[in-house]
Amino acid sequence: MMEGHLVPDKTTISAKGDGPALSLSEAENRVFLLNLSITWIVEQESLDVTVYGSADGTSWGAKPLATFPQKFYRGEHPLLLDLTKSVDVKFLRAHWEVARWGRGTETPMFEFALTIKDVPAEILKEATAEANALA
Repeated sequence: MMEGHLVPDKTTISAKGDGPALSLSEAENRVFLLNLSITWIVEQESLDVTVYGSADGTSWGAKPLATFPQKFYRGEHPLLLDLTKSVDVKFLRAHWEVARWGRGTETPMFEFALTIKDVPAEILKEATAEANALA
């Protein structure tokens, strides 16, 4: 089972940027659970996080593979990423944009992390069976 960080724990940012490339070579499955964890934020600012894929770890797709809804508060925010139809994607990388408005300093400040782990096949089968039973 693969587990890793697209953005390391307690990463502090004040401008847009990119995380390091993460290889998917150790993944047992092509469905991943992403977890955006915002641990520090001030009022009147926003964080936008997207995830891009690459076949070689240097050329990144024009469109994100996953986009978190814009965030304004601390908390844990999970998101599933299904790459079963994107067999050419061998690396992932996080990208973030920040904004600040209102009173005080104009420089935004966030502390956050973005983790990834593959979802075991047996859990996917069980969840699919439950979803089909409810449909």
